[in-house]
Amino acid sequence: MLAHYLASAAAELLAAPTPAPLPPPGLESAGNMFIGWMKWILIVAGVGGLLICGIMMAVGRRNRSAFAADGAAGIPWVLAGLTCGAVAAVVVGTVIPG
Repeated sequence: MLAHYLASAAAELLAAPTPAPLPPPGLESAGNMFIGWMKWILIVAGVGGLLICGIMMAVGRRNRSAFAADGAAGIPWVLAGLTCGAVAAVVVGTVIPG
């Protein structure tokens, strides 16, 4: 019983502190603005990327099948990039719990 108590007390003393994330004074609004800008850029790039893939597929339909295939092959890459951006906060929050 005493050994169990001493082991738990030692574990509490040796445990590293895990404070919640705290922005530096005055930088919280700048950080939120930067993340908002990155999200906006991701949305614009995703829409543009899908439009470009669609244009390549439409233009490459006749006598340029490789161009159309490149456009079709680009769609999963655009969707993968959008997915990475969509789950970024969840992944970071899981790896570094706040």
